Amino acid sequence: MATAKFPGTEAADVGFEGTRGRILEELQIAPRTARELAEKLHIQESAARGHLERLEDRGLVVPSFRREGVGRPRKRYVLTGSGQDLFPKKYDLILDTVVDELLDREGEGYVSALFAESARRMAREVAEQVPRTGTPAERIRNLVNALNRLGFHCTAQTMPDGQLRIVRTNCVFRHSALSHPYLLCEVFDKHLTEALLGQVGVDLQDSIGHGGMRCTHLIQLR
Repeated sequence: MATAKFPGTEAADVGFEGTRGRILEELQIAPRTARELAEKLHIQESAARGHLERLEDRGLVVPSFRREGVGRPRKRYVLTGSGQDLFPKKYDLILDTVVDELLDREGEGYVSALFAESARRMAREVAEQVPRTGTPAERIRNLVNALNRLGFHCTAQTMPDGQLRIVRTNCVFRHSALSHPYLLCEVFDKHLTEALLGQVGVDLQDSIGHGGMRCTHLIQLR
């Protein structure tokens, strides 16, 4: 059974390999009452309620009320979407399969155009969170904040010569980028960054997809 992981938190803070992680695993199987969880985990019901309250505060579980026969509805806890997201997903496997099939059927030119348009569409959605006004440095910082909310882990840096660059230490498409580095790095990633920043050029200096430890985009102001 998978152990739930909590991105951006310390293990000691949330105890993801302890009782709360086990509670999340039980709720992944089926909704449970606090009493049912206490019995399964061999803890006091009050302790189970305390853990559930902390998980609810984090937006990982919510109570659900359902009437079962006569009497008051029973209060069971269920995972939220954020709680479900803590468990491993393998979207990249089907993405790689689809990309390979498209390459075989339509060729690299068609797939490159498809990825470029997908990047622009994603940029339109993300752009709602990125103010387009301000200095180039301010727009880049706004972009970095938006990308971090998507899980990219990036920072904006000013070089000694005054040039700006974006450095990312996490790639949310890592598996697919390693399988198809050109499509994910040179096409999708580059178009996404350019579309979000506006009148700039983007020079990809390093990328995780090409075996690097990070992705580095040098921003060329126009």
